[in-house]
Amino acid sequence: MNDDETSNQEKGKRPGSKKKKKNDALRIDKEEIIKTKDVPSEAKFKGYQSYVVQGLEIKTVNTRYLLERWQLPDGRYKVSKLPAHLQGHHFDLVLRSYILHQHHHQEVTQPLLLAQLREWGVDISSGQLNRILTEGKDVFHEEKVGLLKAGLSASSYIQVDDTGARHKGKNGYCTHIGNDFFAWFKSTESKSRINFLQLLRQEHCDYIVDKNALMYMKRYQLAPKYRTLLRDAAQKTFETKVDWDLHLKKLEITGKHLYRLATEGALVGSILSHGFPIDLAILSDDAGQFNVFQHALCWVHAEKKSKS
Repeated sequence: MNDDETSNQEKGKRPGSKKKKKNDALRIDKEEIIKTKDVPSEAKFKGYQSYVVQGLEIKTVNTRYLLERWQLPDGRYKVSKLPAHLQGHHFDLVLRSYILHQHHHQEVTQPLLLAQLREWGVDISSGQLNRILTEGKDVFHEEKVGLLKAGLSASSYIQVDDTGARHKGKNGYCTHIGNDFFAWFKSTESKSRINFLQLLRQEHCDYIVDKNALMYMKRYQLAPKYRTLLRDAAQKTFETKVDWDLHLKKLEITGKHLYRLATEGALVGSILSHGFPIDLAILSDDAGQFNVFQHALCWVHAEKKSKS
């Protein structure tokens, strides 16, 4: 028992209940001196007793930028430019960041957020608010693509799952790929194995018939006749889904089952050709769409299966 615990027990407090100083880490923005009333003339001033009050200041800050205009000798005008982060915007970075944080992180709906901003004196329409939330997000999409690529390349395993979700006003699915170090989500209209393989293919759009693709087709029992047609065809790489579908049509691989197996194989060929780590473990809840490459059950579902 240390001295602090002994002191707390002596005072009737439980061990570990000693409070830390609350204000040590606070940044003090301003100080205000409170004068003492009715101080006797013989009293001696002994400094100040500190009392910290935390607060929040919310106010609009509207800036008018005056852009210089110069008329050139030929009659044309040259006008100075706004800073890059303000060009095309009538709302500054702080306000736009607040809107994104409230809606996406705090789950504040657009109508409530619109009402709040207007109550604070922000002159904004519902259309302007919607554009801030939905447009000009390419940098975030690029980051999302990079996140999956980095996560797959640096991981020894991933956990995957999908669930029903509304997207763009329609019923669809949201797939999760991740582990303890990253989490990546994608909304799609399907939860098939083709859909999962397309997600693992990341930003690529090609279909490749190589030895990996043909091995997959053999494993899942695509008829030898069709494997031979695909193997012997002159073209092995197809840049788009349209090109791939036309190729299968020419080879008369058009049945739903045949199309699915051939397409899954060509996606596997594409995924591995772009550097997907073939020894990466894929943990799932035993849903069939995830049973590819090095597939295993997460421990919860593995335990359930062993007891059934």
